[in-house]
Amino acid sequence: MESLLSSRSSPVWPSARSRVVGVIGDPIDHSLSPLLHNAAFDAMGIDWVSVAFRVKLDDCQAAIAGMRALGIAGMSVTMPLKSKVAELVDVITPTADRLKSVNCLMLQDSSVVGDSTDGAGFIDSLAKVGVGSLGGMRCAVYGTGGAARAVAYALAQEGAADIAIIGRSPGAVETAVQIIGAPARKGIKDDITDSDLVIQATPVGMDGVGGMPFDPDLLRSGQFLVDLLYHPRETELMIAASARGVRAMNGMGMLVHQAAHQISRWCGTIAPVDAMWETTVGHQ
Repeated sequence: MESLLSSRSSPVWPSARSRVVGVIGDPIDHSLSPLLHNAAFDAMGIDWVSVAFRVKLDDCQAAIAGMRALGIAGMSVTMPLKSKVAELVDVITPTADRLKSVNCLMLQDSSVVGDSTDGAGFIDSLAKVGVGSLGGMRCAVYGTGGAARAVAYALAQEGAADIAIIGRSPGAVETAVQIIGAPARKGIKDDITDSDLVIQATPVGMDGVGGMPFDPDLLRSGQFLVDLLYHPRETELMIAASARGVRAMNGMGMLVHQAAHQISRWCGTIAPVDAMWETTVGHQ
């Protein structure tokens, strides 16, 4: 760990001694990851800085090589790169290998290590809003991408009784079910109605995309909905769900807590989660 800084502002900071981390994805302008990372580094008083890099899917290998060459200490990985990056890292953790999805890169010596913190971040976000034991819970996950698989796998690890995976591509649904294992199964949209917890894990509804991922009339009063998007703060689906008596939460909690797990991996210490939450005011 570097010594405490007297100032984390230009022109004295960042300097040639500052350790660099970042986030890669495409698009990337909307990402709050640098804001969260830098809030943590501010609270910790260490000479680290986080920045965003737009990386196209075809450039993932070059980005990983650049991480090695430049000595970038860590990277957060966002869509649509998570699956591709999982194929390219030097070392992959068991969870990320199972999910075939990486959202966190770490530089250890000259090796780039891939991990997944999405699932742990999701579970932490539920705990923060008072969702207790997930044991025996019926869940529906709408989506089959890296975040969807991470959430579903975490739910399985937490003892959920039933996890219906729902998506437009039967092949992608089958792959997700095989990756997650029991109690995950191929689901249909009607499973949304029968679930206690519903997770929306597609880009439909985000700023610039808009729309409704599924018919909100499938929802019923008393359910809990998590829309993993955080731009906009309230999606059309969340508004419709609330009108039907469904408790709805966006993806900001998962974003904050998965980032906190990344900070812990990069820096080897517990992340200042409260400081990271404080910096999201105005973005929620």
